[in-house]
Amino acid sequence: MTTIREGAKKRKATSAATTSGATRGQVSTEGVAPFRLGERVHNIRVAKGFTLEQAGKRSNLAPSTLSKIENNQMSPTFEVLQKVAVGLGVDLDEMLTIPRQVSPSARRSVTRAGHGRRHETPAYAHEFLCTDLTHKLIVPSKTRVRARSINDFPDWVRHDGDDFLLVLEGTVELHTEFYEPVTLEEGDSIYYDAKMGHICISVSSRDAIVLWVPVATDRSSRPS
Repeated sequence: MTTIREGAKKRKATSAATTSGATRGQVSTEGVAPFRLGERVHNIRVAKGFTLEQAGKRSNLAPSTLSKIENNQMSPTFEVLQKVAVGLGVDLDEMLTIPRQVSPSARRSVTRAGHGRRHETPAYAHEFLCTDLTHKLIVPSKTRVRARSINDFPDWVRHDGDDFLLVLEGTVELHTEFYEPVTLEEGDSIYYDAKMGHICISVSSRDAIVLWVPVATDRSSRPS
């Protein structure tokens, strides 16, 4: 027969086990950041470059209302949340989701001088850099510009994304279909829409050398 003292001991042991289980449950959620709507709204607004007044006007809400939301001083209705999302230019589900923490890929690539992958055409001699990495957002090359006239090309050069060009040696002339030609000397650089027809030629006595960096502007145009 169980005595009162024995029953008390059992209840105490059960309570301790329950507390221990709860503690273990809490440990399993360590590192998971709780969702804070106010902080999320504030971070999106700041990232978009909006003041409270600007965001309030775009959301059709008073700046003071937005301030209260950001400081967790009010619990907005679903309708208000929709207005905030529209004003910030994001989807509602994006605003209500904790941003995923992406670990660094820790990728890197070194190309020693003269050891890039070479590809030559009559107009250009490319030395592609960092070719051991795939799925890059950029495909940099050190390029010798042989062409001396736009007549060396059958048509405009075009491709998806943007281009960045930096003159390392000599002088080049960049022709584009919507602008007057621009002359670039050593140290000069230019960034342009590569879907726009373009042609780069040397106008110095020797072949010019440039750093040419095509930039993918979306995932669909990301080079591999």
